[in-house]
Amino acid sequence: MTAISADGGQKTSTFVRILQGLAAILGGFILILAVWFYDPLPENPKFASLSADAARYDAEVIRDKWGVPHIFGKRDADTSFGLAYAHAEDDFETIQEVVAATRGVLARYRGADAASTDYVVSLLNVWPTMKESYAAGVPADVKAIADAYAAGINLYAAEHPDATWAGLAPFRGEDVVAGFIFKTPFFYGLDKVLQGLFEGDINRDVASAASQAISLAPTDKTHAFTMAPKVDAELGSNAIAVSAERGGDDITRLLINSHQPLTGPVAWYEAHLSSEEGLNITGGLFPGTPLILHGFNDAIGWANTVNHIDLSDVYVLTRNPDNPLQYKLDDQWVDFEVEEITLPVKLFGPFAYPAKRQLLRSKHGGPVVEREGATFALRYTGMGEVRQLEQYYRLNQAQGLEDFMAAMSMNALPSINYVYADKDNNVAFIHNAQYPNRAEGWDWTKDLPGDRSDLIWQGYRSFAQVPKLINPQTGRCSTPTTRRIAPLMGLTT
Repeated sequence: MTAISADGGQKTSTFVRILQGLAAILGGFILILAVWFYDPLPENPKFASLSADAARYDAEVIRDKWGVPHIFGKRDADTSFGLAYAHAEDDFETIQEVVAATRGVLARYRGADAASTDYVVSLLNVWPTMKESYAAGVPADVKAIADAYAAGINLYAAEHPDATWAGLAPFRGEDVVAGFIFKTPFFYGLDKVLQGLFEGDINRDVASAASQAISLAPTDKTHAFTMAPKVDAELGSNAIAVSAERGGDDITRLLINSHQPLTGPVAWYEAHLSSEEGLNITGGLFPGTPLILHGFNDAIGWANTVNHIDLSDVYVLTRNPDNPLQYKLDDQWVDFEVEEITLPVKLFGPFAYPAKRQLLRSKHGGPVVEREGATFALRYTGMGEVRQLEQYYRLNQAQGLEDFMAAMSMNALPSINYVYADKDNNVAFIHNAQYPNRAEGWDWTKDLPGDRSDLIWQGYRSFAQVPKLINPQTGRCSTPTTRRIAPLMGLTT
């Protein structure tokens, strides 16, 4: 028989009460955390509300034996509406992912791995640019096709509520325009520039007027966020335009061979758009895009390939040692613009972590990146630009070389080569870009001193200065061939 003393029983009772108290404290702490992180996504609108705008459009979608949608409508907006619905039938998931990424909320759905994408949306000032420039900077006819595209996505979402991400609908025309602001700078490699600032070697060369290198060597390396790793494989696209004389058979030829991934937000989707307002164009587009990005109509065709041009500049800033929210410019201390952002990051179920970050901006125009011991400001082509969709619309409407060049002269697209051919036997190559109007006498391949306002370039060189080749004597325009050849598309003269 085992005896338990009265004193032992009292000690056991006290220990139990302590455990109960600790459990209560822990439970209260967990409850506080649950309340703090509880952030359920709102429900999407009901069918009647979400599908209401669809009544404004009328489109017919006919798929050929390969499943390619041929979309017919009275107005251009009708074809955009039909395209959105057809593309949603084929890849609604990617379209939603594009919209979530463009809005800077992808991490709310995908978790921490997507937080860097949301952060970059804020870095590139996508939605403040929209707020400032959308009303006056985007023409009514361009807004009409963007709104029509959104209406097509909303109709599909209304009919497929279980496939629609919670809280993402309704889709808006602004999402379409903002998608171009967000994505187009990455085609000339701005993502690699950002990755270099956040994760690359902190020992950087700063140019002087005599192009002498100055070593900048802070003591530590800090990783701010992780982007996609660099791929060493050789990648590239090619395009060739051949005149009728060069071909010898009265046919102008255009080869379109852009190398894009087979899936994801920049995978080509083939479609044919035809409206009574004059559109009759076939080609490729990306998820979230209401028009053809490259292809051909009855009169002309064009192909795009990526051109990696130096279209961004990094400035090394001098911080005020007595006020870290100031930097030196023209021998004066200037205040940074300061913005506090919150990135909701999915944890599980209805819970999300509100990751808070401080963003700094300087008069250099782009984001400021802070590393241990160094501060950089970025300026790049495409900042503040909202006319990308408008230029693509004008290209879709073009009926000859004059129309095409007029559309290209808008110079709203920050990069991308264009190879052109038409039924009138014109061929052309445009090494297109928004070329910064930089000061002479500096090595712009290096970082620049950030304390001189005269090095903050303003505007771009005129379209007349953009390198181009029109109807050369050789009868052939092309960009470099890399790995494979696609069938030629004939345009009969």
